[in-house]
Amino acid sequence: MTRSHLSRRNLLQVASALTWAGLAPAALAQSNWPNRPLKVIVPQPPGGGFDFVARALADRLSKQIGQPVVVENRPGSGTLVGTDLAAKAAADGYTLLMGSVSNIALNMGLYDKLSYDSLRDFEPVGLAVSYSYTLMARKDLPLNTLQDVVAYARANPGKLSYASAGNGSGQHVLAAALWHTAGVQLVHVPYRGAQAAYQDLLGGRVDLFFDLSSTARVQVLAGTVKALAVSGAERNPMHPQVPTIIESGAAQLDLESWFGYFLPSKTPTDVQQRLQAELAKVIAQPELQEVFRKAGGKPLALNQEQTRARVRGDVERWSRLVREIGIKVE
Repeated sequence: MTRSHLSRRNLLQVASALTWAGLAPAALAQSNWPNRPLKVIVPQPPGGGFDFVARALADRLSKQIGQPVVVENRPGSGTLVGTDLAAKAAADGYTLLMGSVSNIALNMGLYDKLSYDSLRDFEPVGLAVSYSYTLMARKDLPLNTLQDVVAYARANPGKLSYASAGNGSGQHVLAAALWHTAGVQLVHVPYRGAQAAYQDLLGGRVDLFFDLSSTARVQVLAGTVKALAVSGAERNPMHPQVPTIIESGAAQLDLESWFGYFLPSKTPTDVQQRLQAELAKVIAQPELQEVFRKAGGKPLALNQEQTRARVRGDVERWSRLVREIGIKVE
């Protein structure tokens, strides 16, 4: 064998060794995932729907993968602060986002210069549960159905008012979409959170309020408000006597707020697939599904293709409708 052949072979061996040395840390990190705690960023304060679902999933996922899954609440600017933080996190499978229709779909239409793109920057891990909204009226409002409300509002533009938990919140967008689709004008009264909205609804200072059915149930069962309609495609088992918006004939509109985990889209494919598989096992647990049902939710059983399709469909549908209505949050 000539010296030139030896030199060439040695060079190839050295180059190969250097290549593998450069890849080894990343490959090793992926193959050993998870080897440290995971973090779930919740872009809302403790105590709400985001937080409840995030912690229910985190507790069970931790047992499934053998590593702590820590929930970190990062509220601010609606859901922008936490969601942006997750979008910019290292794409290594150790930082997840609690995603919902609010921060994944609605924000895409509410902001002209959003710091993230839901479809480009995030990959869904899995959607666990969805909640409908219930339209409530103050107890003494002399209107007993959504049809009555629409008819009165059409004859009396601007005479009825509706509360929300803030500009751009799910309660605001859903109500605005309903009135826009029905072709009527109502006055929007934004509050800082749902609790303040309830105080004025119960006090008779505002006429109507949409809220998650799981939260609204307490007031509906107590008889302190009147339930007029639910926003899901089907009636809610918690109050099956209440018709859907579509059944009322007021508008061809339905919305359920789903909740699930998302990852930065550049996370290695093998880590994504492992996490998707592990979370799917958690979501399928009958005990967890019963927890969600008791809280007024509808457990979801979607494969990855169905999950992506639902997320993409809601992002496209609701961002377009929000822009059409002209709702803006600055």
